[in-house]
Amino acid sequence: MRPNQFFTFFAQMTHHELIQQLQFIRTENQILRSKLPPHISFTLREKNLLLKFGMPLGGRIKKILSIVHYSTFRRWVRDLYAPRPSAKKRGRPRIFSGHIRVLIVTMARRSKWGYSKILAELKKLKITISKTTVKNILIEYGIPASRIRSRDSFSDYLKRTFDTLWACDFFTQSVWSVFGKQTFYILFFINIKTRRVYVTGITERPNQQWILHQLETVSQNLSVSGKTVLIRDRDTKFAGTFDQFFKQKGFHILKIPFRSPNMNPCAESWVATIRRECLDHFFILGKVHLEYLIKEFVHYYNTLRPHSAMNNEPLTPADYPPDGEIRDQPILGGLHHHYYRA
Repeated sequence: MRPNQFFTFFAQMTHHELIQQLQFIRTENQILRSKLPPHISFTLREKNLLLKFGMPLGGRIKKILSIVHYSTFRRWVRDLYAPRPSAKKRGRPRIFSGHIRVLIVTMARRSKWGYSKILAELKKLKITISKTTVKNILIEYGIPASRIRSRDSFSDYLKRTFDTLWACDFFTQSVWSVFGKQTFYILFFINIKTRRVYVTGITERPNQQWILHQLETVSQNLSVSGKTVLIRDRDTKFAGTFDQFFKQKGFHILKIPFRSPNMNPCAESWVATIRRECLDHFFILGKVHLEYLIKEFVHYYNTLRPHSAMNNEPLTPADYPPDGEIRDQPILGGLHHHYYRA
């Protein structure tokens, strides 16, 4: 069977099974709906759930919608994008323009960012606004708050203690190919002070020869000045030649205890970040696809993405004109967006 025939067959089987499941759910909903009273009241949370999963379907929702009329669902959508009427409040009037309000709402709805992330993106655009104002605008438009992550105190301690501190680790990612399911190992380094990440390579077999080849490639990016420490776990893939290579480069190797990922927090946090913000959102087909996703996310992470640990600034500062037109650049097919002035 050719590769394209394999994926076509796989897609057809999956599509047929989903259609059968959908037909059963529709029939079951019609039976349940017939036993309910003519009018059903919904809470705000229930409306938001229906809108969250129904809006991405567009006009196709009309064919499967049974709990409310299609016109009612469209009215909910219109109400969602219209600001809620609010009573007049005493105090100083808002001084920011309407297009900034629209921009804040767009950021929150498109990327589901929290208050701090929105403030970071606005700061890149030279827009000064308070966190409370952002919160009030989102509440006015009926947008619930997102969970805001706190800084890692141990990471901050390491940042204050060493001028040059690096961490390295492996993480694995499963992909699908014509040969079935494959597991790849990704070796990366992260600078604790600058937060920059370097992915050295991806392989199915991380043997000593492959690792040493990757080290020769990445060594030019690992600056050595002052007290330089490399944190790593006790994975057997890091053998004596690995430590010897970095000792010759002027590094001190710090091995963390067994089963203590909290002792290497920045590396573990980055793995969680790339999974949460990139890999978990794609059905990855083969090594080339995996390499592309990681390359694109690392570039976004190192150049455009604001970092809470770096005063909500990107790792690569950009000088945008203060009065330029606000534009947005989709990242990874629209999974993320970079806002800038031009």
